[in-house]
Parts: sequence; structure tokens; C-alpha cells
Amino acid sequence: MNADLPKLQELLCKAMCSEVQVLPKNKELAIIRTPFSFPDGDPYQVYLKQLPGGLLRVSDMGHTLNHLSYENDTDKFRKGTRGKLFDQIMAEGKIAEDEGEFYVDAEPDSLAPAIFRLSHALIKLNDITFLNRARAESTFYEDLRENLMRIVAAEKISEDYVYEAMDNARDYPIDYRIEGKHAPLFVFGVPNKDKARLATIVLERLKRANADFDSLLIFADQGTIPRPDLARLSNVGGEMIASLDARDDFERKLLRKVA
Repeated sequence: MNADLPKLQELLCKAMCSEVQVLPKNKELAIIRTPFSFPDGDPYQVYLKQLPGGLLRVSDMGHTLNHLSYENDTDKFRKGTRGKLFDQIMAEGKIAEDEGEFYVDAEPDSLAPAIFRLSHALIKLNDITFLNRARAESTFYEDLRENLMRIVAAEKISEDYVYEAMDNARDYPIDYRIEGKHAPLFVFGVPNKDKARLATIVLERLKRANADFDSLLIFADQGTIPRPDLARLSNVGGEMIASLDARDDFERKLLRKVA
């Protein structure tokens, strides 16, 4: 490389220093301005507080979770797949938490790394919100189960149900069997085209076995399923719900079938 590296170092230092400012907020706190912001444009809130013994605490003062709670159920950040990612982010950044406040304690000469560690962790925490039903099958199934249990008593629900009268039944489990008003209700979660094809096969095998049942197909996002796969599934399936976000439709169609 022929570039003047010391000159580049100097330019980078000037540029990065201009992006980070420490400004007084009150007698106890200073606010740290960084170039990092939420997708809606609001900046991440990072504060500085002096602790006894000379340590400095870099903290978000609980702002991050509060901001994310406007459009997300942040309790889910600590459960299932999201919870594992949450714990990993905390561990990798060596971030401490106290009732929703995220912080790092550091010596004055380690202040810069502490600011970037916390800022990086806050950005990654926000990324958990993108772990939505269209992107993560495991999360889709967690959310599907939660929604079912919210509406139907647990004793009426059987998970990974096997219809023994069907050939090779254990190779074709049904996501949920629920006690129905007129016949058992078989619920299939459909997060992608592969599951759409599998659900089609299972439903066809159930019909060949002359099974008496109703079916409910719940998509992560029906619009992502290729038309031929959706058409085949529609031919053998019953009621459909286009997305778990269609909560009213979900509850109405489910209660119409459940005993």
C-alpha cells in the first residue's frame, strides 16, 4: 500500500473525534453524542456518570428498551430464540443490566472502548426486532404457539400430533391438534414454501386415510409463498390466515372451529 498511513490515521482520528461529543446534562450526568441512531432517526441515548473511586459509568439510562417498546413486546427479547441472542449480545459486549438499563463501568483511560462497546450492543439489541416471523422459523413457531395458548386452553391442544391411522404417520406429524366443535382441528404453521409443500402432502395423506378433521393454515407471510405451492395447498387445506399479525382474523377463525 502506497498511502500515507500516518496521515490517514490523523484524518481518521479527527473525523471520529468530531462524531463523538461529551456535553453536560445536569450535575450528575453528561450526555455522549454519537453518530449511531435507531432506524427511525432517533439517536441512541448514551450518558456518562462518575462513580465513587474514579470509575465512569457509560449507560443508556433505560432509553433503548423504552424506545423499542413502542413497537415491540420487549418481554419477548428474553425468551426463546430472541432470549439466546439477547444473552449473547450482553456477554460479548460485557454489558451489565439493571432493570432495563444497560451500562459499562470503565476507568477514564478506557472510556472510548466502553462507549463503543455499549453503542455496538445497543445496535445489536435493536437488530433483534428484525428477527421477525418472515426471517426466523423458530421464532415464528414460538409466536404461533404463544398465540394459540392465549386463545385456547392448553388441555385442548396436542403438539406434534400423529394421526396413527395414516400410513407412515410418524413421518408426517401435525403441528397442533385442537378439540373442535364438529371434528378435530389440525393446525399447520407455514413459515415458508417448504412447509407449504409438506403441509400439502400431510393433508393429502389425511384425506386418503379418510380422516375426519378441519384444518387451519397459518402463514408467516402468505405473500412469500409461490403461487403454484399456495394453489396446491389451497386445494387440500381449509381456512387460511395470511399472517400472525392478523390477530383478529386469527382469533375469529380459530374460535369458530374450537369446542
